[in-house]
Amino acid sequence: MSITTLSSRQFNQDASKAKKAAFGGPVFITDRGRPAHVLLTFSAYQKMSGHSVKIADLLAMSGYEDIDLDVTPSREQAQAASLD
Repeated sequence: MSITTLSSRQFNQDASKAKKAAFGGPVFITDRGRPAHVLLTFSAYQKMSGHSVKIADLLAMSGYEDIDLDVTPSREQAQAASLD
């Protein structure tokens, strides 16, 4: 993992360079020589924050309303547990 440091001016002039650098590690963006912001890829952010996707979030996403899901009911019956 490499750390890249860019000034605010460099970031403003070449944001695509900063985005490409973020694939290799965090990009520190400075204001007047002092770190002010950090640019990460979204996957790096998720790993760092421990954020995982929740099924409720996925179900709430738009654009999936028209998907047909054919679910065949199971014919299997539950069996009593043997506690011998």
